[in-house]
Amino acid sequence: MDNQLFRTIMGSFATGVTVITTQVENEVYGMTANAFMSVSLEPKLVAISIGDQAKMHSYINSSKRFAINILTANQLELSKQFAGQLNSNLEVAFDYYQEHPILKNSLAVITCELFNQIDAGDHTIFIGKVIGVKHEPSEPLLFFGGKYQELNK
Repeated sequence: MDNQLFRTIMGSFATGVTVITTQVENEVYGMTANAFMSVSLEPKLVAISIGDQAKMHSYINSSKRFAINILTANQLELSKQFAGQLNSNLEVAFDYYQEHPILKNSLAVITCELFNQIDAGDHTIFIGKVIGVKHEPSEPLLFFGGKYQELNK
């Protein structure tokens, strides 16, 4: 099977865009990700998939906690910054919610403690036990076909 064809097929599934944040000692780290899903209601669990070579992989293993920031359509630049797509160093001001670093003005925030992790090929699926949620209704930032998208109403 051709790797590029597989990537194209996987890109045919529209997703929201998140930035995963965590803190190790006094440093805050973030990474753009769209591999995120709900896992269970009882207990409340969510999952994120992080490449084994990504720096965020070791940060989550160190901190044992993370936040999922679901981005709004107005946060495209933040998504690009945390995906390493911008050459400039955008100044990012973090808020804190339940002692987790989060992005201001996100559509939703889910704070988690590490519940489990599963090796899955060249990625690790981190399962987080949800300890808090915040919601500020807004238009979501979407990703489809390798491009950022917006809802057409």
